[in-house]
Amino acid sequence: MKILCIADTVDPLVDSMAIRERFGGADLVLSAGDLPMEYLSYIVSALDRPLLFVFGNHNLKDLPLYRPNSGPRQEYAHDYQRDAGATYVGFRIVRESGLIVMGLGGSNRYNDGPNQFTQAGMWLRVLARVPGLLFNRMFRGRAVDIVLTHAPPRGIHDRQDRCHQGFDAFLWLMRVFRPRYLVHGHVHLYDARETRVTNYAETTVVNAFGHSVIETETDRA
Repeated sequence: MKILCIADTVDPLVDSMAIRERFGGADLVLSAGDLPMEYLSYIVSALDRPLLFVFGNHNLKDLPLYRPNSGPRQEYAHDYQRDAGATYVGFRIVRESGLIVMGLGGSNRYNDGPNQFTQAGMWLRVLARVPGLLFNRMFRGRAVDIVLTHAPPRGIHDRQDRCHQGFDAFLWLMRVFRPRYLVHGHVHLYDARETRVTNYAETTVVNAFGHSVIETETDRA
């Protein structure tokens, strides 16, 4: 299947009258954060495909509608809320289009703003998903196919400044549960020579800044 991944900036190649010609073959859209909901709604309407998204550290005016509480135990406040077909998967594990997708939004804490987490805070949120991952591994043959994040893993595509440092917990998650892909945003790419795709353990890490298209096989989820 073909997956359109987007993040961080409204890409003129996507936000275009030619979106169907360019991306009409996509089976699923993944948004890695920092995008306005109006943009997500346009993509869903234009492509008529499911779109899963997490929030980043910007464009957060709609965050309280989806996650009004804070703390690692409170992300379940809304059950699969939708906005014009876009489904929020922050701190959830969902099945969509034959794939198991786990969402982990937000960035490293740098100014105590909303949807920012310390390394320890993200560890708590990742560990809270372990029972669901083990259930999938036992009954579906694999724990997770795609991890959708905003921030990158620590040391992969990240930066030295505190805002853009990646999370250590994502490295552990990839080593232990072996998703096929980890799709993130947050780190802007302004040079075509910058690295967009990196392999770590058995996972392909993709920076979705602007847009990126990946193709993968599906399993019956």
